[in-house]
Amino acid sequence: MTIPVRLAPPRRLIDATIDGREVRVPEGTTILQACAELGEEIPTLCYGDTLTPRNACRVCVVEIEGARTLAPACSRVLEPGMGVATDSERVRHSRKLVLELLASSVDLSTTPGVPEWSERYGADPERFGPRAEPAPLGARDARHAGAHEAGDGSAAATVEQPAKIDNDLYVRDYSKCITCYKCVDACGDQWQNTFAIGVAGRGFDARISTEHDVALPDSACVYCGNCVEVCPTGALSFTTEFEMRREGTWDEERQTRTTTVCTYCGVGCNVTLHVQDNDIVKVTSPHDNPVTHGNLCVKGRFGFQHVQQRGDG
Repeated sequence: MTIPVRLAPPRRLIDATIDGREVRVPEGTTILQACAELGEEIPTLCYGDTLTPRNACRVCVVEIEGARTLAPACSRVLEPGMGVATDSERVRHSRKLVLELLASSVDLSTTPGVPEWSERYGADPERFGPRAEPAPLGARDARHAGAHEAGDGSAAATVEQPAKIDNDLYVRDYSKCITCYKCVDACGDQWQNTFAIGVAGRGFDARISTEHDVALPDSACVYCGNCVEVCPTGALSFTTEFEMRREGTWDEERQTRTTTVCTYCGVGCNVTLHVQDNDIVKVTSPHDNPVTHGNLCVKGRFGFQHVQQRGDG
């Protein structure tokens, strides 16, 4: 019996120019993907290679010849004859300003790439004054939290959210959240379809939250940790990582990574074990794996504690 193999239809090749270099890529290729093929790095925070782009962070903007506004490279598709500038003065100024505004309101200390990008573009968040309180609870929630009231009797609307430690598996530290929506998408219809978290509030009050801001154990969360996998800033992190960072013992340079097959069931998910000082400190999954695409269940993601149990003898 011959089993037919389904092949994707061929895509037409198009020609364009990126920073003066001629490129030929398949139709439908984004500017970010084309730049990756050329070996050019485009900074981005909200882009995820397993998620549909949200265009939220605006760090990856580029200048397109003849366009009135800058365009996000993560979602803008390259078109025939298009001329793109990824490092023009206008692009550099925009990226500098975005990084400054983010760092002036959010803790980016655990965000990979930000120190290098800030140095590259000369970003100086301190020129906006003292760092604003990040991740506001919102006026209504602030009143419930006993927030300090302003002179007119209204509750302050920018009360910093403390790290939420309401379970043993992962921590939500929204002082580092840039509201990129990646966790919402991973929990929602793009992967898990659990819809345990979403965006609450509007405008400056917008924040990531469970329904009615209930504790995580009381929500619809199934603890797959796929939101932790895609978080770009460390706002969501393993409890082990959070505690080790707080103690000053977290050191990625001393960590080894070993990819193996999860043994909890027969699906064949790949897991990457991050080990420091002979202890597993967290588990991730390769994004290019055709089985998991970076996603795991609660057992694959967090079911490693039994490995650490060592006998007294």
